[in-house]
Amino acid sequence: MNPETVGIIALLSAFMLMLVRVPIGIVLGTVGVTGLIYLQGWTQALVQLQLVSWEIGTNFLFITLPLFILMGQLAFHSGFATDLYDCIYKWFGKRTGGLAITSIVSSACFGAITGSSIATVSAMGNMLMPEMKRYRYDTGLASGSLASAGVLAILIPPSIPLVFYGVWTETSIGDLFIAAIIPGIILTSLFALYVYARCKISPELGPRGPEFTAKERFSSLTKLAPSACLFMLVLGGIYGGFVTPTEAAALGAMGIFVIALMKRRLTLSAISEATEQSALLSSNIFLIFLGGMLFSRFWVQTGLTEDTIEYITQAQLSPLVIMLCLVLVFTLLGAILDTFGMLIITLPIVFPLVMSLGYDRVWFGIFMVIMIELSLITPPIGINVFVMHRIIPDTPMSTLFKGSIPFVLLCLLMALILLLVPEVALWLPQYIKSLNP
Repeated sequence: MNPETVGIIALLSAFMLMLVRVPIGIVLGTVGVTGLIYLQGWTQALVQLQLVSWEIGTNFLFITLPLFILMGQLAFHSGFATDLYDCIYKWFGKRTGGLAITSIVSSACFGAITGSSIATVSAMGNMLMPEMKRYRYDTGLASGSLASAGVLAILIPPSIPLVFYGVWTETSIGDLFIAAIIPGIILTSLFALYVYARCKISPELGPRGPEFTAKERFSSLTKLAPSACLFMLVLGGIYGGFVTPTEAAALGAMGIFVIALMKRRLTLSAISEATEQSALLSSNIFLIFLGGMLFSRFWVQTGLTEDTIEYITQAQLSPLVIMLCLVLVFTLLGAILDTFGMLIITLPIVFPLVMSLGYDRVWFGIFMVIMIELSLITPPIGINVFVMHRIIPDTPMSTLFKGSIPFVLLCLLMALILLLVPEVALWLPQYIKSLNP
C-alpha cells in the first residue's frame, strides 16, 4: 500500500477505537507506532519512540500543565468558588434570571483560577442548583446555563487547553492567554444576555432573587481580591517578562496554597486529594501528548497533509470558505471526541493547513478552544452535561442536552465573529506589545 492509503486506514482505525472508548493516548500511540513500523521498519519506529519520549519528558514548558492543574485543584478544594458566587450573586441575583447569570459570570471568574471546565461545573453546580430549585427555575435553563458556563473556564486564562496548544505548536503561551481575554468576555456576555433576554420574555423561567443593599454589594467585592491578585500575578508576570509561563504557574499554585492556608480552608485530606487528582490528570495528558506526537510523526510520513494543502490550493477556495468547512468538521467531531481528543487528533492535520492559508497561530489557538468548547456540551459525549447529571440525577439527559443547545449556537456565533473579525483575538496582544517594544 502507498503511504496515503496507510494514513487513511490508520485515521479510520483511530476513530473506530475511540468510539469503543479505548483511551485516546493509547489509541494514538498504538496507531502511530504501528504506522511507523509499517512505513519505516522496527528500528526507525523505536528511534522515534525514544526521541519523542525524551523531548516531552525534558520539555521545561510542559511542566506548566501539571502546575496549572494543581492550581485549579487547590482552588476547587479551598472554597474560592464560594467567595466568587457570594459576591456575584449580590450584584446579579435580584435581576430576572439572576441566578443563571450568576452561574455564568461566576464560572468565568472561577475559570480564571482553575482553567478546568469539569471543576467549574462541579463547584458551581453543587452550589447553585439547589438555589435554582428553591426559586423554581426552569430545569433546562438552569442546568443548561451551569453546564455551558463551564466551557468558559477553558477559554478564560489560564487555560489548560491553551497551554496544551501552545506547547504542541510552539506558540507563545503568554500571547495565547492575552488573546483569550476579549473573546472570553464577549462569550460570557453573550451567554448572560441570552439568559436575561429569555427570562425577560418568560419571567417564570428564572424568577428574581433577593435584593441586597449597596453596602452589602460593595463589601462583597473584597472577596474578589484574592482571585484578582492571582489572575494579575499569572498574566502580568508572564506578559511583563518577569517570569516564564512555567514559573507563573508555580507562583499561581503557591499563591492559591498560601491564601487557602491563611483562610484556614485547606485540610490534609483536601491537599492529598488535590495533589492526587493533579497527578492523575497530568499523567493522562502526558500520555495523550506522547501518543499524539507519535501519531504526528507517522502522519508526516504519509504525506496526506501536503496533498490536502495542494488539493485545496488547486481548488482555489477562499480561506473563509475553508474555515467554515472546518467549523462544520469540528462541530461533528465535538459530538464524538472530548477536549484533548479533538486537539490531538486534528492539530497534526489542520494546523499546517490553516497556517498555509495565512492565519495567525495565536488566533487559531483561540478559534480551536472555542470549537473544543462544543465537545463539552454537545451530545452524545458532552462531559459537562454528564457532570450536571451527577448533580441532578433525577433529570433526564435529554432535558440537560436540550438546555445546552442555545449555548452551543452561541459558541458557533463566537467562532463566526472570530472568523469575520480576527482582531477580536489579536488586538490586545498587539497593543500590549506596542507598549513594551
